[in-house]
Formats: sequence, C-alpha cells, structure tokens
Amino acid sequence: MSVHNRIAVLRAERGLSRKQLALAVDVNYQTIGYLERGNYNASLELALKLASYFELPLEMVFSLEPFEMLSAQVQMKTKDH
Repeated sequence: MSVHNRIAVLRAERGLSRKQLALAVDVNYQTIGYLERGNYNASLELALKLASYFELPLEMVFSLEPFEMLSAQVQMKTKDH
C-alpha cells in the first residue's frame, strides 16, 4: 500500500530546501527526496516530526489515498461562491 504525502508542496510553500527540512527533522536530506518521490514510507516518528514541523495535522501531510490536486480544490471553492 502506498502512502501519499504533500511534503514537496509544503516545502516549496515555505521556500525550504531538502537539506533544510532534513536538518529540522533530523534525517538525511536524501530521505526527504525518497519520501517526496514515494520511494520510502516515513516511520511514525518521522511522520509526526514532519507534521509538527509544518504545524499541520498528520492527515494533512500524509494519506493512504492520493491527495486531490490543490488546483481542483480551488476551482471547487470558486464554483461554490
């Protein structure tokens, strides 16, 4: 089963490099790349560290289902108004 994440989007929003994020959560910068590409699933400890770092609930960073594209979410909100 694949675990999906928004790490790349969250990192880009904050202007962080993989190395900066890796230092903040105490992992190798390559681990961040593996996570972003879906080549590696984070341990529970790492997942919690990442969610805490981004100040988001865990389910906003990780999911068992693919995340809806942000552009689709924005389009739905504009149609509702």
